[in-house]
Amino acid sequence: MVDFSLTDEERAVRETVRTFITREVMPLEQEVLRRERAHRPGLERSELRELQLRAKKFGFWGLATPEEYGGMDLAAVMQSLIWTELGRSFVPFRFGGEADNILFHATGEQKREFLLPTIDGERISCFAITEPGAGSDAANIRLRARRDGDDWVLDGEKTFITGGNDADFAIVVAITDPDKGARNGGATAFLVDRAMGWRSEFIQTMGEGGPAALVFDGVRVPHRNILGELGQGFALGMEWIGKGRYTIPSHAIGIAERALQMAIDQANTRETFGAKIGTNQAIQWMIADSEVELEAARWLVLRSAWTVDQGLDPRHASSIGKLYGAGMVNRVVDRVLQIHGGMGYTRELPIERWYRQVRLYRIFEGTDEMQRLIISRDLLRGYTKIGGHLA
Repeated sequence: MVDFSLTDEERAVRETVRTFITREVMPLEQEVLRRERAHRPGLERSELRELQLRAKKFGFWGLATPEEYGGMDLAAVMQSLIWTELGRSFVPFRFGGEADNILFHATGEQKREFLLPTIDGERISCFAITEPGAGSDAANIRLRARRDGDDWVLDGEKTFITGGNDADFAIVVAITDPDKGARNGGATAFLVDRAMGWRSEFIQTMGEGGPAALVFDGVRVPHRNILGELGQGFALGMEWIGKGRYTIPSHAIGIAERALQMAIDQANTRETFGAKIGTNQAIQWMIADSEVELEAARWLVLRSAWTVDQGLDPRHASSIGKLYGAGMVNRVVDRVLQIHGGMGYTRELPIERWYRQVRLYRIFEGTDEMQRLIISRDLLRGYTKIGGHLA
């Protein structure tokens, strides 16, 4: 017997998160839209912090953070369900008490200086691996770190770094042994305070906010600031990227759910030529196709999270979930905008905002093309079988 129902605990946690989002986050939506129309941040850092502390009173702090650091250490399926609930509002909110997953490789001293303040919300980090010539091909990074006594000197540039404009420190993957290359032990991760001399430059995108370019010009970093082991940088980078493979499409499902409900409400209230537009077959089919794709994405993504919880290699299932989930939310939002007509194209509603936002989902943390490469390679080389764990 196959049971697709949620456990009582999963259902209770999901409902608690939904209640918090509905009561505390959604009421801010009109103000967020107003600010963004004025080219201001939807939430100030202090406002985000206040919301996170309110969420802490609800019991939500450090979803993926181990209990020894005050976190919840939730299973991947539970985290997926929570990320879906977060996606139901476009307010740029996230739960506090989190830190980059690879920061837990830090030494005791590094944990006191970087990890613990990040979990507590006192410091902000960013992860920097992408470069102008190294996006999908992360092994092509060129930013160089050369040894100089007890220091390493970093020279080069990182680009499209999420959170890079606000970060107090960066986790920077740099080449330390060009002869070995990034994949074969020639790259190392460094913890680099902004005060050490790197600068960030805002990159304007079609979405709200924007990533940063980070410039390193002779930035000196103590040897003790190496994260993990010398030569472990590429492996840590792949571990960091892999985390997004099920959280991103989980978030996409929440967006699609909210947007589709808006389309249904519009179809049941908007009248043209004396009838509700929901009586038109064209509208009915857009709604039906969206529901089918949304439901398919839900189970693909939950399965990828389940694979993580089972201790299995999640890369194949996660690539399938990321590829389909990212494409699904783009198609659903496009249909929802079409159903709303000209009003959907305005900034009075969040639909055009989602339209810009979700286009990124097909690019960051692994492009559609990279997911297809991984999926096809696994099959062609016999790493997995058609049908996955049921084969």
